[in-house]
Amino acid sequence: MTGGTNLDHDARVELLCYLVVAQLVAHAGTGEWLRTDHLVESARMWTDSNGAWGAWLARYELGHASAAIAPNFLNVSALCDADSLAKLFTDGWRLDYRSPRVRWLHDICGAHLHGGGELPILGTPVHNLP
Repeated sequence: MTGGTNLDHDARVELLCYLVVAQLVAHAGTGEWLRTDHLVESARMWTDSNGAWGAWLARYELGHASAAIAPNFLNVSALCDADSLAKLFTDGWRLDYRSPRVRWLHDICGAHLHGGGELPILGTPVHNLP
């Protein structure tokens, strides 16, 4: 599945996490999920800024996965408004992996890619994170 690309499993998890957050940002701002062209552009921005190449199939697959996963986070109040979502970023559109919320999202995205099945149950502890 990685033939012709340098996008390894860890990078796929990071890209999926980024796309899920991009979906949530779009939804918080407009009430709509990312249009296909914006999803493609978001994935391209991430791959370009992270030195990924030859990843068009992964971008497609992970973009599709992000659209399926993101709605599961609508019940997490810390991920539903633009101000809270802005705190997940550092240096513009780079996710801040020092943030417990970003690490939590990353872990969930990793579990999704690893198992390919249902998402872990989204608990309330994230509401109490600093």
